[in-house]
Amino acid sequence: MTEPETVNDTLHVDNPGPHPWRRYVALGDSFTEGIGDPVPGTADEHRGWADRVAEVLASQVDDFAYANLAVRGKLIAQIVGDQIEPALALKPDLITISAGGNDVIRPGTDPDAVAQQFEDAIVRLSVSGATIVVFTGIDTNFTPVFRNLRGKVAIFNENLRAIADRYDCVVADQWGLKEIQDMRFFDGDRLHMNPLGHHEVARMVLRALNVPNDLRPMQPDPLRVTTWRQAREKDLVWARAHLMPWVLRRLRHQSSGDLISAKRPGATPVVFLSPDADAADRRSLEPDPSGDL
Repeated sequence: MTEPETVNDTLHVDNPGPHPWRRYVALGDSFTEGIGDPVPGTADEHRGWADRVAEVLASQVDDFAYANLAVRGKLIAQIVGDQIEPALALKPDLITISAGGNDVIRPGTDPDAVAQQFEDAIVRLSVSGATIVVFTGIDTNFTPVFRNLRGKVAIFNENLRAIADRYDCVVADQWGLKEIQDMRFFDGDRLHMNPLGHHEVARMVLRALNVPNDLRPMQPDPLRVTTWRQAREKDLVWARAHLMPWVLRRLRHQSSGDLISAKRPGATPVVFLSPDADAADRRSLEPDPSGDL
């Protein structure tokens, strides 16, 4: 089911006709790796917005290659240390980088300091001459779990917009993407987007790049009516399955990505997912509770 297009204020590039990019490299953490958007029929493979964007770009030009260096759980210092040089070595003409979210949500962190690390990353990536896309953080006002972080996210976002202006980056504005400010677009861990959310982010990125495409809005299932008791039971299941493991990893100084490698370390041609995959994903919005933050 589709809805009419909505107006979005995401900055975009002037790109009449076929897009100019032939080598796309994505950097980041779980958001860019695609966590929450599992590939149907696989044990631990994830699609995500970046794969969806790459599929559209690859369908429009010849000789297109895509690498995804993102790894779940990574802080911005790890992304800068582990991903920038491999990304530059691939000689991309299009780079997306989403970093700093895991830092901002941690207690006691300074969003201004995180933004300074982000600017250092952009300075290094800018030498490539590639088009660089950066992401604002989502407006967390709609979710009780992260509502108290709204101010920190807003400060980080304002810094990021200034950085983008200084280095001529494209801004993919998640803060302004009102469609995803709805828990029906999120995975059961309440942190990562589900297939619907990743689909909407892909559409937003393609708008920012001014790339024509056939991706249409997808309507989530109607909200289920639940009693207070059912809601509290669901909260307890979430706390056991997701919150407590996250707290334990923090205490042990561990990360969900400690033993994970990048899913696409080299720039390779894009293999298209079945046209029926989105329909299958939409029927599977409640994930396996053994998932990880």
